[in-house]
Amino acid sequence: MVTITALWLPIILSAVLVFAASSVIHMFLGYHGSDHVAVPSEDRVRRVLREASIPPGDYVIPRAETMKEMSDPAFIAKQEEGPVAILTVRPNESVRLGPMLVQWFLFLVVVSVAVAYLSGRTLGPGVEYLDVFRVTGTTAFLAYAAAEWPRSIWYGRKWSTTLKNTFDGFVYALLTAGTFGGLWP
Repeated sequence: MVTITALWLPIILSAVLVFAASSVIHMFLGYHGSDHVAVPSEDRVRRVLREASIPPGDYVIPRAETMKEMSDPAFIAKQEEGPVAILTVRPNESVRLGPMLVQWFLFLVVVSVAVAYLSGRTLGPGVEYLDVFRVTGTTAFLAYAAAEWPRSIWYGRKWSTTLKNTFDGFVYALLTAGTFGGLWP
C-alpha cells in the first residue's frame, strides 16, 4: 500500500499538467469551437427570456410534472409542436473566468487525489511503470470522460461534443498516468 501523502508530487504535478493541456486544447487548438452555436433570432429570443424574468437555474421545455403527464396527449402535442429544450440560465453578469479556472484546478486536484487513493490501495511501492500507468490511467479516464456520455444520452447534447470531451479526457488520463507512473515510489 502507498499512502496519499507519498503521492503528493504526482497529485499536484498531474493536476498542473492537465490544467495546462486543457488550456492549450481550449485556447489554441480550436476544435471545441463548434460545441455551441448561436440561437437563430438571438436578439428576439434574449428579449423574450429577459421579459420572462427567469431566475438562474436549469429548466426543461416543455416540462411534465409527473411520469403520467408525459403520456398525456396535450403534453405530447407540446413536444411535437416544439421547441423541446433544456435550458440553463446563468446570473446576468459578465463571465468571470478566474473563479471558474480556480474551480477547474480544484476539480483536477480532487481527481488526482482519487487516482492516488485508488492506486495507492491497489498497488504497492516499487510497482512497474506500466502497472501504475494502467491503473491510474483507467481511473483518470473514468473521472474525466465517463460523466460526459449521460449528457448526450439523457440531455440531447451533440454526440460530437461528447466525443471531443471524451478525447480530451483520454489526453488528461494519459498525462495523469504518465505522471503517476514516472513518480511512483
